[in-house]
Amino acid sequence: MKQFLWFIGSFIALTVLVVHFIPMVFLIGSVWLLYAIFKQFMKSSSTFKRVLWIMIALMVFCIAIANIYAVIGIAAAYFLYIAYKKWRERKQENVLMDNRSEDPFVHFEKQWAELNK
Repeated sequence: MKQFLWFIGSFIALTVLVVHFIPMVFLIGSVWLLYAIFKQFMKSSSTFKRVLWIMIALMVFCIAIANIYAVIGIAAAYFLYIAYKKWRERKQENVLMDNRSEDPFVHFEKQWAELNK
């Protein structure tokens, strides 16, 4: 039942991630552009260029604000990452359990413990 709930949660998170993929691209791109504009703003020396960079930055900032709901997609991607890590841990635990069951000394120790009771 727990694995089924993880599967359903992962499916919902994947759907949310796919739906919010384009806004995530625009958000990441606009944040990168804001960084580049800030760098150019710091390099410019004339007042006209600084005002021009501020106007461009305000337009790009509006694009970033319009795509702020893409943070939901980022949260869904993080949930998928956590779910994948848990799935890999369970898979490794299963491999370890299979290796223990094939070990003849495990059975011997169980039988020895039963004999000593």
